[in-house]
Amino acid sequence: MIHTIIKDKATRLYILLGGFFIANAIVAEVIGVKIFSLEKTLGITPFDINILGTSFSFNLTTGVLLWPVVFIMTDIINEYYGMRGVRFLSVLAAALIAYTFIMFQGAISLKPADFWTVNYMNQHINDANDAYRVILGQGSWIIIGSLTAFLVGQILDVFIFHSIKKATGEKAIWLRATGSTLVSQLIDSFVVLFIAFYVGPRVNTDQGEPWSLRLVLAICVGNYIYKFIVAIVMTPVIYLAHGLIDKYLGTELAAKMRKDAMLKDNS
Repeated sequence: MIHTIIKDKATRLYILLGGFFIANAIVAEVIGVKIFSLEKTLGITPFDINILGTSFSFNLTTGVLLWPVVFIMTDIINEYYGMRGVRFLSVLAAALIAYTFIMFQGAISLKPADFWTVNYMNQHINDANDAYRVILGQGSWIIIGSLTAFLVGQILDVFIFHSIKKATGEKAIWLRATGSTLVSQLIDSFVVLFIAFYVGPRVNTDQGEPWSLRLVLAICVGNYIYKFIVAIVMTPVIYLAHGLIDKYLGTELAAKMRKDAMLKDNS
């Protein structure tokens, strides 16, 4: 039975794409706790842009490295397996992300062995257990904001992609893929920061000082500028992925899968 399932090219491709999609979503959530300077990473002076009266440099969450990949994967899966295929993977990814953070909380609550902390003290890390807690124990509102943004972004991406494809047919892959990503990334950028740093700290004062609305909007605009540029730059990758998938499946099967996906979505 397992051999028969894996032998089917369409099923094997769905497992491969789905696994890569979920892995990227989870990794993006975990590494996203770090904020990095894009300008300093590139070896240039921070831009210090004035956005809505707030000074902004490209200090971004490391999650932006992978989220564009996640949304491109969404469009590729949508192309061959339709909205239902993407919806299933999105819900599964969100559930596994939540599961990951629950496991993190359990790991954080465990008492560290003495030799473990001493080993890190020898590496000039005075409290390894506290560092472990700070890095992995993201605030609950950050997690809520991130999961909400992910699901809303996915729903929008799939809907816009389908609407554009319905209007253009098989033409203009760049329009439905890049266009849906640009809109979904815009909403994603605003939702996660608004919930995590504007709403959350006002509901739970233990989450730190809330950001001002102006600061939230400024950071959102700056993050979206980066995501907008990356989405445009990665457009050729979409065509490359389509070419590789069509070659793997065969022209006839690939065309049939795209047609079936569209028919199922319309029904």
